[in-house]
Amino acid sequence: MSNTTAKKPSPLFEILFNVFIPSIILMKLSGDEYLGTATALVVALAFPLAYGGMDLVRNQKFNFIAALGFVSVLLTGGIGLLELDTRWLALKEALIPGIIGLAVLGSTFTRYPLMQKLILNDTVLNLSLINQRLKESGQSAAFERCLMWSNYLFASTFVFSSAMNYFLATWIVTSPAGTPAFNEELGKMTLYSYPMIAIPSMLMMFGIFYYIWRQIRAMTALETEQIFHLK
Repeated sequence: MSNTTAKKPSPLFEILFNVFIPSIILMKLSGDEYLGTATALVVALAFPLAYGGMDLVRNQKFNFIAALGFVSVLLTGGIGLLELDTRWLALKEALIPGIIGLAVLGSTFTRYPLMQKLILNDTVLNLSLINQRLKESGQSAAFERCLMWSNYLFASTFVFSSAMNYFLATWIVTSPAGTPAFNEELGKMTLYSYPMIAIPSMLMMFGIFYYIWRQIRAMTALETEQIFHLK
């Protein structure tokens, strides 16, 4: 059997490619003496587009969230190049995480809630032992409720992202599209979104995983090394 496990790039590489390099291009190279407004916008957005394309080739499978990110970049470029009202940018920034949040929330009412797919992974968790202990203690239904609540909490992280994206877009990007000032503000918004949105969202995610881990321990009386496949 061949080993086809995809090698994930480092988080530093992802941040450089998707945040810092595009922001620097937009903020520093949008003047007519450098790349110019339109060219700088195209070059800056080419970096996250190239990253998304490489991720698709590397993993060789469709990723719904990655596809939305791809569409988001194209819409940002279209708003800038077509010189549309900046209100469209704010709407777009709020819409993308909003769609993901609705998809997560909608999955709660299906047989396969998204958090259940993310958490109940036999490569990470010792599912056979966990399920056995849950049945023995009569806690299977309680654990299902725990997963459902975690799905609601997961959806709320995208509600937070949607609201913060809209706030940042309306607060920072106020210049007309198609101008160097618009590009510079777009770069600032991209930079600010990491500490103001991405990091808090990741902390919320860690909180959700911690909550589930604590519930598993409480319901099964298993130790951490028994819950996870530690290799």
